This record gives sequence, C-alpha cells and structure tokens, in this order.
Amino acid sequence: MKHFFYLIIATVIFSSCGVKYKSVPYFTDLPQDSILQEQINNHSQLRIQKNDILAITVSSLNAEASAIFNLGNTSSTQGVTSSNTDPRLTANGFMVDQNGNIQLPLIGDVHLEDLTTTAARELIQNKLVNYLKEPVVSLRLINFKVTVLGDVAKPGVYPVQNEKASISEALSMAGDLTITAVRNNVLLIRENQGKREYVRLDLQKKELFNSPYYYLKNNDVLYIQPGTAKYASVDASYRNVSIVLSALSVIALIITRL
Repeated sequence: MKHFFYLIIATVIFSSCGVKYKSVPYFTDLPQDSILQEQINNHSQLRIQKNDILAITVSSLNAEASAIFNLGNTSSTQGVTSSNTDPRLTANGFMVDQNGNIQLPLIGDVHLEDLTTTAARELIQNKLVNYLKEPVVSLRLINFKVTVLGDVAKPGVYPVQNEKASISEALSMAGDLTITAVRNNVLLIRENQGKREYVRLDLQKKELFNSPYYYLKNNDVLYIQPGTAKYASVDASYRNVSIVLSALSVIALIITRL
C-alpha cells in the first residue's frame, strides 16, 4: 500500500512538470470562426546605421568614368577579395563609419546615417551629377542579419536578403520554437543610435502583429526562454544518472568486500 501511495505522488509530480497544451499554440486570442482584417501601419522603412555595409553600384553613359565609384563592390561570396586597400571600403561594399558617413571617390564624405536606402540612393545620385552624365545609383544593405537564441530548433545568426523581415520569419528561419519554449515572454534586444532596448513580446497575442517591434532591424537579437518542462526533464536525467552511479558504487563495494 505504501509503494502504491509513493507511485501516485511521483505521477502527480512528473505530470505537473509537463507542457500544458494551452501554452503551445500561437495567437490564441484570434477568433476561430470569423475572418479578421486590419490595416498594416507598424512597418517602418529600414534606416541606415553605423557599421552597416552598403553595396553601391554606379552606372552612367560613360562606363569608364563610372568604374571608379564601384571599387568597393567586389564579391567575397564568389571567392574574390578586393585588391583595393582603401580602409573606407570592405570586401563587399562601403561601410558606414562612426560618424554616419561613407567616403566615395572624388566626392568624399557622404552622411547617410538614419536615411532610408531610397533617400541615400537619391542623395548620392545628386552628388554624382557633377562627375557623371546621367548617373544611375543602385544601393542596398548587404549585412542585414538577425540572431535567434534559446529554445528553438536551430539557433544561429541568419542573413536577411531584403529590407523587410518580421519576428515570424526569423523564428521560421530558426526552425520554430520547440514545444517546451515559453511563447509569451520572448525577449527582443535591439541596438539603435547608441542605445540598447530590451523588449518583451507575447507570441500568443495577435497584438504582436501591430507591435512596432514586429518588423526587425539589422542586428536584432531574439532570445527564446526555455520552459520549466525542459529543465525538469534535464534535471530528472541527471538525477537518474546519479542514482545509477550510486547503485553501481554500492555493488562494486559489496563485490570487493566479498
């Protein structure tokens, strides 16, 4: 009878450590039997920050004259390294310095910090009119990346190919949250204009879609907290190993005494 009582207590303890289904689904406050529509008004255009790397390609009616402005755009992804040793250039493009500037040949400093890529392209194009006939500028951010850490299938640093990425997309790239992850306390860490922000987000509420933090910025970090169920399973494994080792030690001691 005593053993049966202990068995019941153990069952209750381990069942309480399990994952409750209601904590698993996303966006649980969305209506089940109707279609909800709302305007998207929380997306803001990506803005250039310090340490961003910009691929800038210039063309004009005179290809030879345009070539000097394209020195910083050799592609390392194809195994090519730039022979240009100018520190203003990286192997892939022009880096925005700590003053928010890039340095273009002939033109010199061009302040691009906090501009959208469209505004930056137009600014450079206007400056090139003095040097080129009918210049056309292509500009894009090429080091846009987000980091996903914690209780996901594939934590890591993920490059973003365009200028728009959401939390949902970042989590999908990381293989989604595991079943034990805490969905209502996701931490977003963002560096912006010399300040660091820590924002808590709830993946179970539809209000996430309207959050000003739903669309990610360059170098954002998402941390997914593991739930107590994962800790309980790991803790139980260590306890079982300790019990087995203790039992083996006792057996070994008995054998040596015999």
